[in-house]
Amino acid sequence: MRSTGGGRALVAVAMLVGAAAAPLAGAAPALAVTNPAGYVNTLVGTNGGETFPGADTPYGMVQWSPENTAGNQTRTVRPGGYGYNTTRTRGFSLTHMSGTGCAGGSGDIPFMPHVGTVASSPSADTTDATYASGFSHADETATAGYYRVRLNSGVNTELTASTRTGAGRFTYPTGSTASMLIRTSNSEVGSSAATVNIDAANRTISGSVTSGNFCGYINAVGRRSYYTLHFTAVFDKPFSSVGTWQDNALRPGTTSASGGTTYGTDGWPVAGKGSGGYVTFDLSQGATVGVRVGISYVSQANAQANLAAENPAGTTFDTVRQRATDAWNTELGRIDVTGGSTAQLQTFYTALYHALLHPNVFSDVNGQYVGMDQQVHTAASGHAQYANFSGWDVYRGQVQLVTLLRPDVGADIAQSLLNQANQNGGVWDRWTHNQGGTHVMTGDPAHAAVPSIYAFGGTGFDATGALNSMVHAATTVTAADLSRDGWNVMVVGERPSLDKWLSINYIPTNGNAWGGAGETLEVSVADFGVSQLAQRLGSTSTAAQFLARSQYWKNVYNPANGGYIQNRNDNGTWPSFSPGSDSGFAEGSAAQYTWMIPHNVRGLFDRMGGNATAVSRLDSFFHNSDGSWALTGAGGTKSEMDNEPSIWVPWLYNFAGRPDKAQQTIRQTLNALWAPTPSGIPGQDDLGAMSAWYVWSAMGLHPLTPGRSELLLSAPLFPGVTVNRGNGKTISITAPGAATYVQSLTVNGAASNRAWLPESFVANGGTLAFTVGTTANPSWGSAAADAPPSFDTTTTPPATNLALNRPATGSAACNANEGPAKAVNGSVSGGTSDKFCSTAATKYLQVDLGAATTVRSVTLRHAGAGGESATWNTRDYDLQVSADGAGWTTVAQVRGNTANVSTHPFTATTARYVRVNVLAAEQGSGGATRIYEFEVY
Repeated sequence: MRSTGGGRALVAVAMLVGAAAAPLAGAAPALAVTNPAGYVNTLVGTNGGETFPGADTPYGMVQWSPENTAGNQTRTVRPGGYGYNTTRTRGFSLTHMSGTGCAGGSGDIPFMPHVGTVASSPSADTTDATYASGFSHADETATAGYYRVRLNSGVNTELTASTRTGAGRFTYPTGSTASMLIRTSNSEVGSSAATVNIDAANRTISGSVTSGNFCGYINAVGRRSYYTLHFTAVFDKPFSSVGTWQDNALRPGTTSASGGTTYGTDGWPVAGKGSGGYVTFDLSQGATVGVRVGISYVSQANAQANLAAENPAGTTFDTVRQRATDAWNTELGRIDVTGGSTAQLQTFYTALYHALLHPNVFSDVNGQYVGMDQQVHTAASGHAQYANFSGWDVYRGQVQLVTLLRPDVGADIAQSLLNQANQNGGVWDRWTHNQGGTHVMTGDPAHAAVPSIYAFGGTGFDATGALNSMVHAATTVTAADLSRDGWNVMVVGERPSLDKWLSINYIPTNGNAWGGAGETLEVSVADFGVSQLAQRLGSTSTAAQFLARSQYWKNVYNPANGGYIQNRNDNGTWPSFSPGSDSGFAEGSAAQYTWMIPHNVRGLFDRMGGNATAVSRLDSFFHNSDGSWALTGAGGTKSEMDNEPSIWVPWLYNFAGRPDKAQQTIRQTLNALWAPTPSGIPGQDDLGAMSAWYVWSAMGLHPLTPGRSELLLSAPLFPGVTVNRGNGKTISITAPGAATYVQSLTVNGAASNRAWLPESFVANGGTLAFTVGTTANPSWGSAAADAPPSFDTTTTPPATNLALNRPATGSAACNANEGPAKAVNGSVSGGTSDKFCSTAATKYLQVDLGAATTVRSVTLRHAGAGGESATWNTRDYDLQVSADGAGWTTVAQVRGNTANVSTHPFTATTARYVRVNVLAAEQGSGGATRIYEFEVY
């Protein structure tokens, strides 16, 4: 999502971050990079990427970071609160979002160390002339989990964090009057209410702010509060004086105040309004003041409990800082790279850092959180509620990266989105901020994100409940869907003009969405996601229904205009058209959006005229007429690799038989647009979406399409990459020399000419060994038979289950009524005995199809699908086929399956018999295999 502000400023300021040794918590193997956190430079992206440089932990609730000022109390200089080119700050706020557009959001509870007495109301300081201070980048340190700056006032400020708390250390000039302002009402885009209370006896300041208003200046529907943040701050020095202020009135000696800035009449905070408190410290025992701060979105009591649990009295600043570093080393160390320059390592690990900030933990240590219904809920034990979902941005690759590394976190994010929908009247809001829905951007991105999480192994959530909710939302027209409230950026309906989608099968020019043609593509991708989740859960009719809907993009492809996606009127006619225009699209042009059919690239290329035409158009898209690169700023007919609609387009060369051109374009983008500098992120980072693209691409991988977990391949940027998944699986990648072009590849030791990997590779892990070189090899990956899969209504497995009611045999059954026939009867609804169960030493299930038949896929419905414990789902097994029942060929090796329903496509082969050999019957050490249905397609 782009802001409404100016373009990306280009500076070339090298920010080398020291790599001081620090232990990697819980590390088993020796890593090539022993301290990845040391390569993180959090100033990267602060000049245009809208990132913040302050202290955070992975997925942390606290982001303690500066609020810079250009002399206007009611405006942030950048949406992340910090603009590299503005070297004056008015405070250090406890919460931030990384890389957003609009005017920012959060930025709650700024702390401002001030040298001198407080002689006037800080709210009256509307130009930040008095209660702000300049600083120099030469006196600033910004790395993972730690931020330091020496202000021109002489105060040395140090910040660090745990998940739900912050720790601050402020060293004042010797002999100075040391004050601290708590600007409780001054969230980045204002507040509707705020309170502060000072308890001098216990050296504590506490209070709350009620805010929201994300993008509220754009449209009145966003001009509202929807969350309250509570805080408690305990200092280690006594207060020598106290006071508060409210609006223009300073009130020395008072200990409580209240009042927000309001959002005025136009969605902006009102200058001069607001409240807060201040204290002056007794420095007789030293000039350094420490503070421990706990926050909660539920209550003051929970803020105190969070502080007591994560940062109790007696915990030193350096202890919290070391724990933050250790936490970052653990998460960043899940991807271990070898080789590469210092700049490449800094860029890579900083991108990975940014990709792991959001969505962030929103529930307290006791599990409580406030839902979108504004009621207190409790997350399941051992799980967390997550918040801040920049849907339109992150569904393309960021949630997949998070789930690749941490399937448990991915699953909790999916459950969190379902929880929000359930608390929001069944509406899956496309951009959620804390517990509020903002409606920002287009499409129905959660319907693409949640199936993607499931596909990448984040299955530990109520997937059936999510599917049912999504299907209802996608088939039930609501009053909001028929409304234009919030148009265009903040359209209130989850599925704007859903009635048109269901009747004429596209979103027309005059529909309620922000751009009919673009919305048609977005909803096609969302419906494809629903179809894939339905298929995995055994809802075949729903899968077929939504797969057909996912092809509605074809209704806005106009071959008569040169072959572009285009706005279309509801009577079927086409309005005037220019490929470089954004008419019908959000943050992009027709030329940029036309490529956005990731689930059916083959269908798009065929309509364009075939691979040769597609390659020619891609070449023109990425190059100017003189052959120079056109990656950003070259106009609407060219790529914009600084924004989401364009970033997956280079990978499409793989579908056209020219992966060498993908390799060249991806490498050029990595090298030309990314750097370890403040301007080193092209465009807004959008809660890690752009950084996730960099991480994927630097590994030479990228998800093929939302809803599935196949991976497209390119040349890795590093000679070695090891991905240590949170479920114990490992992906090992080698590319000696790390040159631009793939010459050859082996996958698990076998030669492969495919520029993509099947879903089983992500599920099971494996080894990729690239041979790379400096010259293109157009032959590798060029064969049509080796092209990545596309998904159309004509390319899916036949609806007929070939194994249905066919003769089945197997190992000895647990009970007489649990024999092989129960696994081919087409039912899982006959109770927990409607299955094949075996405890034999050698366990297998075999079906006779009756005649030699072409088979492409096997689906197994495990214990969880039949209502039993998912811990009994079959874990490890081989799938085999045979022509005669004597000689067998293994077509799939499945290891570590956890899903209730697992589908295993393989190269089409002719067979009469299909068999599953069970190697590990359950998730643990249990000995019973339970297969409710054995389906062959």
